[in-house]
Amino acid sequence: MPSAQPENPQQLLVKMTTILDRLKIPYLVSGGMSVLIWGRPRFTADIDIIVELETKDIRSLAKALTSLTKHSYVNEDTIAQALVNKGEFNYLDPNLGLKVDFWLFQNTAFDKSRFERRVGRKILGKTVYFSSPEDLILIKLAWYQQSQSTRHLEDIESIIAISGKKLDKKYLETWS
Repeated sequence: MPSAQPENPQQLLVKMTTILDRLKIPYLVSGGMSVLIWGRPRFTADIDIIVELETKDIRSLAKALTSLTKHSYVNEDTIAQALVNKGEFNYLDPNLGLKVDFWLFQNTAFDKSRFERRVGRKILGKTVYFSSPEDLILIKLAWYQQSQSTRHLEDIESIIAISGKKLDKKYLETWS
């Protein structure tokens, strides 16, 4: 029986991370949802989660995600292909109008550092792990280089404006 429909992005985020915790799949939340933690609130139409997924996790993750609501959609073959390609797969919740982009852990020095530095924050009473503000700035810079979308620069400015005094500038210099 599908569980109750999430009513907002934060509820969906908590449901996603609860599944990942239950399945013992390491994760960190990045993108716009992390900007909400470290910068100014802004609209985001998706949730970006980086996962350290293994082949053995595919079936149980797909089953858990599709059981969230009767309208949930995720494709097990797409998850498997994303794992092979170290790419991404999506979970769609058409009722809420949100998409969750699951990005695969890349096993690079930077991704390892990002996971070591992830920061837990309470969302609706549950600890959810987010990208550190420094790592969020660095990944937003990389995404800007790829897409030239000024949204990434606006997010970086927002993070610096809100979290700037607390930022580890040496870490930023080392990785940039």
